[in-house]
Amino acid sequence: MSKPSRTLLTEMQSLGLRLADPSQGAPSRRGGAGPSDHKAVTIDGHTVMVPVHTGHSKRSPFATDSQGRLTRDGKPVTTIGFAPQPRFYGRQTADGIPYWKIAQLHSSDVLATTVLQTCVRYGRRSTSCQFCAIGQSLADGRTINRKTPAQLAEVARAAVELDGVTHMVMTTGTPNFTDRGAAILCESAVAVRAAVDLPIQAQCEPPDDPVWFERLKDAGVDSLGMHLEAVTPAVRERIMPGKAEVTPDAYLRAFEQAVAVFGRGQVSTYILAGLGDSREAIIDMSRALIERGVYPFVVPFVPITGTPLEHHAAPSAAFMQSLLEPIGEMLVAAGMRSADIKAGCGRCGACSSLSAFERSAEIA
Repeated sequence: MSKPSRTLLTEMQSLGLRLADPSQGAPSRRGGAGPSDHKAVTIDGHTVMVPVHTGHSKRSPFATDSQGRLTRDGKPVTTIGFAPQPRFYGRQTADGIPYWKIAQLHSSDVLATTVLQTCVRYGRRSTSCQFCAIGQSLADGRTINRKTPAQLAEVARAAVELDGVTHMVMTTGTPNFTDRGAAILCESAVAVRAAVDLPIQAQCEPPDDPVWFERLKDAGVDSLGMHLEAVTPAVRERIMPGKAEVTPDAYLRAFEQAVAVFGRGQVSTYILAGLGDSREAIIDMSRALIERGVYPFVVPFVPITGTPLEHHAAPSAAFMQSLLEPIGEMLVAAGMRSADIKAGCGRCGACSSLSAFERSAEIA
């Protein structure tokens, strides 16, 4: 990807996009588990998730015009495309549940589902993650709380056959403080892999017993995500007071145990830049993660409407570039490319321009 295109994607993910026709392409979703308030757009052959429903996106200099071109401050910049409406969205289960309430298309070829749409920490300011909107789509009737293994298998098979989906992300709200969702992810993965040959990433908090990593792999999970979100204790305690009880050191121990099972580069973590962590803190944590074989998927924080952080500023494109450039170089030097991840957010890469910085580092 050219440097101008890479810069453009980074700016759009920070500033958002105003749509002349919100109905173009695959439907975007307001609220719910992430990525929310985004739309999948394609520029220079690269599909990314760009905020379109957030407060700051309504003030973005980027917009689409009546001809479908991307403009900045009213001046044409480039052509823009949208991921098409998935064909599997038109189907429903025998008991009348639309497939799109069970799993969603992310980017252009990723099937994503929140297996359990509730969390033990959600709904109480003293424990909930302040950026989280997991309960919004459930309250609005746009999803169901518990997706059964049979439902997930049915939808996954249809998404592969009808829309060419190439990998799947299974995340979950945290149901307890023991396995932290690993058990329901195991039974879900078993069912999907029995129905269709589809690589799967599972995402949960670190379980209390590392034996769950072996169980997840045996169930058919190819890669694992355990998300730090913020990297310094003070920011974690302020932004996600309940989850902060699982310390960064506890995560690092869990990462080492998980890498021993899934392999180097097949364990990843989300880091939300813009919550208050400094550039140095994020880069230092990314270095520590890469040394342990963990892929740090650094994304710009997107303030979601209806959450306590809906008016929080998104990080600037300059801040994101100051992070992604050195982290991309570190990943290439370590031989940990997003393209080598078997499944999941890092492989997809649509919520960050990090993979574009990897490619630039390879060329350099």
